[in-house]
Amino acid sequence: MKRRTILAFMLDRPGVLNKVSMLIRKKMYNVDTLTVCSSRIEGISRMTITLQEDDERKVNQVIKQLEKFTEVISVKELHADNSYWREVAIVKLEVDGNHLETFRGNYNFEILDQKSEDIHIIQVAGSTRHIDGFLDAVGREYIIEIARTGASAMEK
Repeated sequence: MKRRTILAFMLDRPGVLNKVSMLIRKKMYNVDTLTVCSSRIEGISRMTITLQEDDERKVNQVIKQLEKFTEVISVKELHADNSYWREVAIVKLEVDGNHLETFRGNYNFEILDQKSEDIHIIQVAGSTRHIDGFLDAVGREYIIEIARTGASAMEK
């Protein structure tokens, strides 16, 4: 399945997020991530939705349905070749510090806390593929807990 990213700007009103999620649920799409934040304009929210969908028509249908909401100002699909997609993960690992340091050259991460000699809480930022690569390289068996923000996207 192809990962699709939809960017929407909408009025910051109660219930709008629920309307969007209900629309996506009715269409039976599996949302990978849903990230909402304020925009540079007061009263306007910025929503990034990532879905797994190969069918272009289905993605266009979601966009057309979102455009019908009175609270939606604009909505469009962002394509990987003309946009940036990034996320942040906070990961609690049970791993030797020396083992962790071997990955510093290839991955952008910051040690936030060291609970004990082998328990580290780190932050890793970058593309979803970059974060997944880091987790695989370190070893998913060492992960105690993980929190990921979900993708945020911006046109170039």
